[in-house]
Amino acid sequence: MAKSYIQSLMGEREKSLLVSRQHWFILARNIFLEILAIVIIIILAVVAAISFLPLWWIPAAIGAILLLIPVATMLRDILDWWNRQFLVTNRRVMQISGIFNKNVIDSSLEKVNDVKMEQSVFGRMFDYGDVEILTASELGVNKFKRIENPIRFKTAMINAKEKLERGEEGVGENEDILAMIARLDQMRQQGILTEEEFAAQKGNLLSKL
Repeated sequence: MAKSYIQSLMGEREKSLLVSRQHWFILARNIFLEILAIVIIIILAVVAAISFLPLWWIPAAIGAILLLIPVATMLRDILDWWNRQFLVTNRRVMQISGIFNKNVIDSSLEKVNDVKMEQSVFGRMFDYGDVEILTASELGVNKFKRIENPIRFKTAMINAKEKLERGEEGVGENEDILAMIARLDQMRQQGILTEEEFAAQKGNLLSKL
């Protein structure tokens, strides 16, 4: 199975904890004028077609061509909204944008100094806001605008940073590997695995620690 673009960005033992987007209000705002333009073009085309009978097909054809403009821009806005993603992983925070040409900005959790969240009255009502990340990197500030459920995003990022600082990240994976080695040892004692097979598989698992 082909990897998704997000999976291709992940490092070894890195996993995605939360994927978010801008609030759907942003998409609705962007396409409102385009929907209005589509309605106006249709109405004008119908009126013109009735007025120019029997040459109704001329204004109808012009209207159909004009409709391509708002439809195309609407499709672009939808794809742009869908492809603009905000991620929290166990190692960093990422901002991905672009439909064909991708732009990726990430901030290592280790370099995150502070997190600032802003919500207006409407933002609290409809659950969106801005999350600003202050880092020690050259970029300095990484701001996620009009993100959906900003409290959940901020909480996920803070929790991931605390786990990374306490060294808890990867503990679960290590415990799973040790449990697998213990099961392999039982299979060796039962004669299911030879000493060579047990040593080979144990070495492969230990290399992942």
